[in-house]
Amino acid sequence: MEKIQFEYPASVPAQGRALVGVVGSGDLEVLVEPGKPGKARITVNTSVDGSRHMWQALFDRMFAVQHLAAIEMEINDFGATPGVVRMRIDQALEELAATAATTR
Repeated sequence: MEKIQFEYPASVPAQGRALVGVVGSGDLEVLVEPGKPGKARITVNTSVDGSRHMWQALFDRMFAVQHLAAIEMEINDFGATPGVVRMRIDQALEELAATAATTR
């Protein structure tokens, strides 16, 4: 099991929380909650040792094209494929946006 952490610049803290996916064979769980202003912090707990470069490339691309709110994101990975990883992250961010829209 490997624990990997990343930090990226972000805007104001997100509103609300999101939880998508399940920890199980070939899947992953993504939890998102408000973070500290100006920072997006991501923690990946993965069963795939030596995968830091893959996660780094994914988040570098994601933050290069999206301006995200300040979040704390925890990913619990059990060997999900890259397509499932991105789908679950997108689902969590969409759920977070929907939660924020309903609380306004």
